[in-house]
Amino acid sequence: MRWVTFDCFGTLVDWLSGFSAILAPLFGERTAEVVRAYDRFERALETETPHRLYKDVLAAGLLRAAEHVGVPLTESQARRLPQQWGTMRVFEDAEPMLAGLRADGYRLGVLTNCDEDLFAETQRAFRVPFDLVVTAERVRDYKPSSSHFRYFSRVSGVKDGEWIHIANSWYHDITPARALNIPRVWLDRDDTGQDPADASVRVRSAGEVRPAIASLTSRRSS
Repeated sequence: MRWVTFDCFGTLVDWLSGFSAILAPLFGERTAEVVRAYDRFERALETETPHRLYKDVLAAGLLRAAEHVGVPLTESQARRLPQQWGTMRVFEDAEPMLAGLRADGYRLGVLTNCDEDLFAETQRAFRVPFDLVVTAERVRDYKPSSSHFRYFSRVSGVKDGEWIHIANSWYHDITPARALNIPRVWLDRDDTGQDPADASVRVRSAGEVRPAIASLTSRRSS
């Protein structure tokens, strides 16, 4: 078990703060309301066929969210999200965790609901590139579908139970990882109140991830 994969946005990158900061000039005090509405519309858009690029999901979801809350927004303004994607910051506790896992001998991958070019911008924010990145654009599907996990397994050569997945999102990551019997650490940054029983381990900060992985691997080897 020498691979660890991550969701990126919300897990390694501060999606909520970054997303809100990009939108604040457009929505002011109603930003939080728009972000909540956007989340619902994004999920619906990602299930539609044919597959559309994430940058198009971002713009379409924001237009629908703005209309839903009654705030005017143009197509050009909706494109602010993908245009400023690279401004979102890595969580302060993420880099020490990643460095520690590399020192422990793990290879690190990312399974993200993102486009190739958008993630390339995000990749530059990290000190070291990831060993393998699986995007929604590459698999033409969005989590919580199993496509990212299946693709990673084929390309890396590891079976579903032979790597550990780390994620903040219960909906996008923990649920499908459980269905595939992939060991999973729930990095519950948002304190969602979901039942932690479906995760192999629940932690609240990246600093707790390495001990959680050590516990999982020790448990499996014994």
